[in-house]
Amino acid sequence: MKDGTFYSQHVNEALSASWLSTKWGVDTVKINAMRRAGELVAVRPTGSHEWLYPAWQFGPDGGLRPELEDILRLARERGLRSEQLAELLERRSGITGGERLRDDLVAGRVDHVLEAIRRS
Repeated sequence: MKDGTFYSQHVNEALSASWLSTKWGVDTVKINAMRRAGELVAVRPTGSHEWLYPAWQFGPDGGLRPELEDILRLARERGLRSEQLAELLERRSGITGGERLRDDLVAGRVDHVLEAIRRS
């Protein structure tokens, strides 16, 4: 892994439940229960039977980012489904530059991400 961190290797990837199961040492049933409970963001690509978990929600150690709870709570309050939140975080962060809202999350600019969710 680059720089010895989990996230840098997976920054643009989505992870499978089986991958997370191995990383966390828990059964995929627990991962899927967390998805259904709204504790994890997951998307299912068209034509796929597998849920994928965007890597931006995990910190450098592979665990959930602490700020994810606030982001998910606000998204639920705004009526956003998991897939809609994932799509929102793929939007550009500003007028200039190529960063996306997920990049703001990873960089710790959580207030900016929360404001974008409020405006959605």
